[in-house]
Amino acid sequence: MTTTSRTDVGTVADLRSSASRLTGLDDFGSGDDYLDGLAVLLRSYAEEAALTPAGSKRTRGLLRGALASRLIAEAAWRQFPEHAAARLPRPVFVTGLPRTGTTALHRLLTADPAHQGPELWLTEVPQPRPPRDTWLSHPIFVALQEAYRGAGLDGVHHMGPDQVEECWRLLCQSMTSVSFECTAHIPSYSAWLAQHDWTAAYRRHRRNLQLIGLHDQDRRWILKNPSHLFALDALLTVYPDAVVIQTHRDPRTAIASVCSLNARASAGWSTVFSGPVVGKAQLSLWSRGLRRFRADRARHDPARFIDVRYEDFVAAPLRTVETIYDRLGARLTGPARSAMTALHTGTMRGPARPAHTYDLASYGLTTADVESAFEQ
Repeated sequence: MTTTSRTDVGTVADLRSSASRLTGLDDFGSGDDYLDGLAVLLRSYAEEAALTPAGSKRTRGLLRGALASRLIAEAAWRQFPEHAAARLPRPVFVTGLPRTGTTALHRLLTADPAHQGPELWLTEVPQPRPPRDTWLSHPIFVALQEAYRGAGLDGVHHMGPDQVEECWRLLCQSMTSVSFECTAHIPSYSAWLAQHDWTAAYRRHRRNLQLIGLHDQDRRWILKNPSHLFALDALLTVYPDAVVIQTHRDPRTAIASVCSLNARASAGWSTVFSGPVVGKAQLSLWSRGLRRFRADRARHDPARFIDVRYEDFVAAPLRTVETIYDRLGARLTGPARSAMTALHTGTMRGPARPAHTYDLASYGLTTADVESAFEQ
């Protein structure tokens, strides 16, 4: 879904046409909530991002993929109308600054057989989750497995189509995601998104979860995405019984790490999105997100939130999980504990093992810059 011979990003019309040709579908849904965001994105990419041919090609693939996912979701909703009544019992959302342990915690919690998370391939091609033992014979899964071979950043963020991943791809169907500004210099889109109401995007997000989990309605959803920081009110409007886990880590470390991650992920895509430009943009983005989340959180019931310190989680992952289960009023079963232990042990070996070096100075930042931004 991400390969194309084009080296320019394109227009709204030709991206829609390309997504339709790719999928054989043409119904993007009755709402046009995504069109404003897409138009702003395209202007921002054209006027501000200074994309290279490679960057334009990758960006076009990303946007076309989001539109294709939207088309596929719309078709699947019509094919499985019963999804609209699917239960989503008390979902858990993991959020916090990037690089604060959200991925590791998310994957550990979803190792529990009583839980489910959005596997990467199903966020790209939404459908009721097929039995896992059929995936290797599913042509779409096999194609995505090949497409993602070697994807991810070993030691920084390991990924595969069969793994649970962040749910930002579901929000991208509405062109409402900070993921776009994590890999490009697009300040006009950033300003638009900062004032945008995310509620409609979360409604689509929910329908996608109802579809994907149609055959697993008794399993609790565990979601993860740092961008939930920017839209807590919208999230809780759409998921009124949700529990939110917030992870915490020294922002001086988190910002240096996320700058390194995003710079590596987008290397060669732009002539301006590197070094101090990355540093300034990521510091502004995430300090704003955390300030907004703190203000929004203060208006909601404190019982809805669970706090996890990065250092505590790294030192004792299972003890942290036990604390979370106590707060949820849930039972950590023997099979769940065994699955989590096996996952944690496996994570410490091979390409998934954390091994990431970074520093603020590479991105034109000082500790004083970060401290000042997060004090505001």
